[in-house]
Amino acid sequence: MRVVDLFAGCGGLSKGFTNAGFNVVSAFDAWSPAVECYKNNFNHPIFQEDLSNVDLVIPMIERYNPDIIIGGPPCQDFSHAGKRSEGDRANLTKAYAAIISRIRPKWFLMENVDRAYKSKAYAKAREIYKNAGYGLTERILNASYCGTPQNRKRFFCIGFIGALDGFLNNVIDELLSDKAMTIREYIGNEFGIEFYYRHPRNYNRRGIFSIDEPAPTIRGVNRPVPKGYPGHPNDPISLNQELRSLTTFERARIQTFPKDYKWVGSKTELEQMIGNAVPVKLAEFVANAIKLYCTATNQEVSQTGWETLKIG
Repeated sequence: MRVVDLFAGCGGLSKGFTNAGFNVVSAFDAWSPAVECYKNNFNHPIFQEDLSNVDLVIPMIERYNPDIIIGGPPCQDFSHAGKRSEGDRANLTKAYAAIISRIRPKWFLMENVDRAYKSKAYAKAREIYKNAGYGLTERILNASYCGTPQNRKRFFCIGFIGALDGFLNNVIDELLSDKAMTIREYIGNEFGIEFYYRHPRNYNRRGIFSIDEPAPTIRGVNRPVPKGYPGHPNDPISLNQELRSLTTFERARIQTFPKDYKWVGSKTELEQMIGNAVPVKLAEFVANAIKLYCTATNQEVSQTGWETLKIG
């Protein structure tokens, strides 16, 4: 399948779909640091464009003749960490739906934070998708059950022209792991530590974690251990032991980017783009679900060896 990635960021969705055998042919994003980072990791073009300008970008996307459009419109207005209001960024969810409805690729995928599922912006986008003839599979997935060592919940809306709603649920259920993945299970002791600090949003939550559990959600900021951290009853070790926060590149590994991924930008820019990214293995999980559905239902697919895919 030919894939176009919108709101591509530094490339988490693109990398996951590429790993699953899809042909990503172009990408679009408005933020120049992410665009530069993306360019250093893929051979296909990425365009720096404001995707709220629907009339401008539709002809640019159409020339790539996508079978599937994927993307994660910026989610700050829906985030648990945000003000829980719906503003200009929420409008990008509706812009994404407008692009899908006018191009009408056979498939689309929209990713966002779990709260987006109950937002007014998504309700409007959903109406647009349904009016355009898409069957929808709507799922909140915990990345730790999808090959990613991180307790990160994300909402996915996967659309397929002419399908029944929920068409992909059985495949997703079969592919889900029966237990959460830990950091140690994913990369061993690559970091050379057993415990690490992740700054909580408030001190009612713990800040110390073990590599023998899934990491908490990787956010767009990364703080060192503050002198004022009081400790928490659920911390697995005391503050008397040596402790540090994860590095930028360790955080990228928990987002399941490969070791050889080329990171371009300032530290602040990298922290933000890594925190905003779709984990590569989570994207690959969803891509494999689509691929398996196509194989099981004899959908037309590209010559990518998809017939070899097996569940489990």
